[in-house]
Amino acid sequence: MARRSLALGAGLLVLILLVLGVRGCVNARKERAMKDYVRDVAALVGESRQQSDAFFRLLNGGGGQNKAVEVTNSLNGFRVQSAQLLDRASNLDSPGEAADAQTYLVETLQFRKDGLGAIADALPTALGDQDRREGTDNVTAQMQSLLTSDVVYSQRVVPALQKALKDDELSGEVRIPSSKFVPEIQWLQPSFVAGKVNGLRTGKSGSASPGMHGTGLGTVSLGGQALTAGGGAVSVKLSDELQFEVQVANQGDNTETDLNVKVSVGKGADAIDAEQPLDSIAAGETKTVTISLGEKPPTGQNVPIDVQVEPVPGEQKTDNNRQTYTAIFTR
Repeated sequence: MARRSLALGAGLLVLILLVLGVRGCVNARKERAMKDYVRDVAALVGESRQQSDAFFRLLNGGGGQNKAVEVTNSLNGFRVQSAQLLDRASNLDSPGEAADAQTYLVETLQFRKDGLGAIADALPTALGDQDRREGTDNVTAQMQSLLTSDVVYSQRVVPALQKALKDDELSGEVRIPSSKFVPEIQWLQPSFVAGKVNGLRTGKSGSASPGMHGTGLGTVSLGGQALTAGGGAVSVKLSDELQFEVQVANQGDNTETDLNVKVSVGKGADAIDAEQPLDSIAAGETKTVTISLGEKPPTGQNVPIDVQVEPVPGEQKTDNNRQTYTAIFTR
């Protein structure tokens, strides 16, 4: 009886040790899988960071007509590389605890792929002779996709990885890699991007040229009727071909290119917006930009009108770039 009890106790001990051993092996395998996954993530975002460095170095450099093809080819290379990174991320063997982190990692690299691809499509137009303003605006807009990728990574991927590591009791053993594609917030500013694109086109530095830069808003008329800033409402008769005539003055020391003149008639969701680019204006020169008003504003009431000349790169004084008027439209 005693021997039987001893045998049962020994068997139970062996079973407990076996269970503990199996559990230890399972835990070790889970920890190794988690560490391998974070290491794979670090490799991917490290390559993405290198791509960011090369991409913004390209946009910061001078260009000129003889480099336009080279710039376009480089951007297409970034497009291909970003697609390859996305494919590799999609095929990662992620542990179950990292499922959320994996989803957001793929989303991060998807935003980067889409943004770089759209910029590669838009930049040739921005570097060309026609529709340069539209191309430059599209480049600026796609910077939002790249910035969104940074937000998704920092606000979704990192917290999800932190939780997964905490669940596996690895918080102090594994470092979560950081990832930031857009180096500075000024890359979301249209005037800054326009300066960089102009540098690629002309071969000059993407930053503002030495000397003073500045534009100013001159007289503004609508339908042949001069508008008065800060004064009473001006009566303007509606017609099917109602146009603004906006004087733009270059008050700086440099020729400015790719200016944009905007008008807004009305307010809120009912406002009628229109704009017209000005390809270039020499230092000290004044030019008139004509902007058609495609829709008809309401009649018989005071309607606010906002007119703006967008600042150029390097412009410090901008209080004379914008003015508000009031008109009453009649039939």
